[in-house]
Amino acid sequence: MIFTRHDLKCYLSMDKYALGIKRRKPRFIGDDVWKFEITLRYHEYYFNNRDKSFVHKLLLCWYKYRHYCIGRRLGFDIPINVFDGGLRINHTGLIVVNSNARIGKYCDVHQGVNIGMQGKSEDDCPIIGDNVWIGPGAKLFGKIKIGSNCQIGANAVVNRSFEDIGITIAGIPARKVSDHANPYRREYLL
Repeated sequence: MIFTRHDLKCYLSMDKYALGIKRRKPRFIGDDVWKFEITLRYHEYYFNNRDKSFVHKLLLCWYKYRHYCIGRRLGFDIPINVFDGGLRINHTGLIVVNSNARIGKYCDVHQGVNIGMQGKSEDDCPIIGDNVWIGPGAKLFGKIKIGSNCQIGANAVVNRSFEDIGITIAGIPARKVSDHANPYRREYLL
């Protein structure tokens, strides 16, 4: 979670690194995903510091509005304080994430991903580790835990926990298909 300006700067640089961007600022036309992530991080910062001053409350309203508008235009429903630093959204398109889910550092998300709860309880949301690659169209729901360095294949339906580190998960319902997740050969999961 982002509480200080230093945290904000670290999160922004981690997101920029994850997206593979070398420029200082987003282009005026284009770089829509990067603009969304910047707005998301500022919204998180001002939300977590909303009681500091009246100016913080005004800026919170502005970034909340921008977050909503850009997210709606791109098809993202990603709430604040869910993703840790290093978020990589590969494409525009429908991405829905529950506000009670917790996702670690350097998560790689494709279009069509749905991360949500299964029942009525707020505790029934996924907890996902660091360096997880989530393929296009994957659905993760329920009170599950996904270990770090895992890959989730395209259109996988994950409704149970896989706490092993560095595995590949695919299928409907999801099952472990490999003990080794290869970060350089992810195209075979598409």
